[in-house]
Amino acid sequence: MTYYGGREMAASFRTVRSHTIQTAEDIPEEQYGFKAAPDTRSIGQLLTHIALGPRYQHHIHSQGIDDLKKVDFTQLARQLGAEESRPRTKSEIVAYLKSEGDTFAEFLEGLAEPLLAEPVAMPPGTEPATKSRMEMLLSPKEHEMHHRGQLMLMQRMLGIVPHLTRQRQRIAAQAQATAR
Repeated sequence: MTYYGGREMAASFRTVRSHTIQTAEDIPEEQYGFKAAPDTRSIGQLLTHIALGPRYQHHIHSQGIDDLKKVDFTQLARQLGAEESRPRTKSEIVAYLKSEGDTFAEFLEGLAEPLLAEPVAMPPGTEPATKSRMEMLLSPKEHEMHHRGQLMLMQRMLGIVPHLTRQRQRIAAQAQATAR
């Protein structure tokens, strides 16, 4: 039997967050205002958005909410929007990614299997009508990976080779050198 619970979710989330932090560190601060297109987030805004992403799920599950009709998403979005729009330096954003990531990973670590299996009612008309807490708690990692893909494209637009690509290139070069 394969088990995937709170500790495993935390470890996986930490891996994803560490790659996002490396991406943030690889981009020069003077490029944090870069936008891939008008009416999109800048690199700095996108990194701050990523840092805050887990807060929705943390709020829902730390409060034991079992029906999303009980969540005031307008108020929550207003609070997070204000936090997201606050200007930050590169070092502040990197520290924010670390602290917010640690908070969420520590929360995940403490979750027991019975809690992860609990159903949560989705808004009326949503299919499926319920999701397990575990499925919902996987979404911050998926959200972060989606946005990190955007950041990696922005890195390429700026002439920066993303760290995972550099890592893969080193491994391929080592394999090629060994094969000679």
